[in-house]
Amino acid sequence: MGTAARVSPAEPGSAVSVSVIVPARNEEACLGRCLESLVAQTGVPFEVIVVDDHSTDRTHEIATAFRKVRVIDAGPLPNGWTGKNNAVASGVRVARGEWLLFTDADTVHLPGSLAGAFKEARENGAELLSYSPKQIAVSFWEMATLPVVFAELARQYSPSKVSDPACPVAAANGQFILIRREAYEAVGGHAAMASNILEDVALARAVKSSGRKIRFRYAADAVHTRMYRNYSQLRDGWTKNLALLFPNPGWLAVITLFIWAFTWTGLALVVAQVVRPWWWGTIFAGALVYLIRRSRRANFTWDTTALGASFGMPMFAYLLLRSKRAHANGAVAWKGRTYAPEARPVNELRDHLPSAAGRLS
Repeated sequence: MGTAARVSPAEPGSAVSVSVIVPARNEEACLGRCLESLVAQTGVPFEVIVVDDHSTDRTHEIATAFRKVRVIDAGPLPNGWTGKNNAVASGVRVARGEWLLFTDADTVHLPGSLAGAFKEARENGAELLSYSPKQIAVSFWEMATLPVVFAELARQYSPSKVSDPACPVAAANGQFILIRREAYEAVGGHAAMASNILEDVALARAVKSSGRKIRFRYAADAVHTRMYRNYSQLRDGWTKNLALLFPNPGWLAVITLFIWAFTWTGLALVVAQVVRPWWWGTIFAGALVYLIRRSRRANFTWDTTALGASFGMPMFAYLLLRSKRAHANGAVAWKGRTYAPEARPVNELRDHLPSAAGRLS
């Protein structure tokens, strides 16, 4: 491999093709592994910027231990902004790259994935490229819930439709968004969606509606992530997002519960010989096949998919309803902040700062 292909993180003042921006709020459990995978990338000139979003754990200490990582503070949270939007925008203001990669602290980037994504975006004429990472599930509720959630997301936001310029469906996964800086600035960047909790999808919609091409795909070959490390994180994370991701979360919850209850109740009745005609067994067996096939869109292993079909569907329905209620009540909590319906933080640093929109223009 030639010298040009083994590019390390760019030194100050050198040319940068990609600025990698990692917003981090209390991420001591995963940030180190993320940064190890990022600074080891080769094949494209890049810089790594960690934005410490008012962390109270060892996040800042871990980030500064990486010599080739630039660490900045997010600064006070402006009125009307979500914490992540403010952190990402802070990173953009100091970034030097022609392209921007927004990625989360819980991601691990496989060798060569940055150069590969950069090449893929340019070869496909995409102004925004987003990867849906391979999801690592460890605990019971992760293994049961994630296959169902991601299967339903795949139904709602089919990658083929998202990547089709003629289709209005747009989506992106905030764990990996590579965007040309010119396109980012043309749609107003994160200042244009400062209060939006679902900023990744909002950004994709803005880019696609501007007539620019986006590309979205499952990318186990590029990036892995473990989103949540315990039940409370999983519950709060999906409570924050699900009501915004699905247009009718209450109706979807009812449908999900009905399919699950019909299948497993029917099979239990057949096994107990309460229902005797043979064709009832065929109907319920067919329902089970449909249940499993419905969850197979999520790219999990068969055993994890079966766990999702057995236990994850009622959990998904519960999370949909919990999310719907939280948004209706105007109290969406995440990482020590509580957001009102317009995503205005109601419990920290408010009403004493001007909007940061002008600082991004």
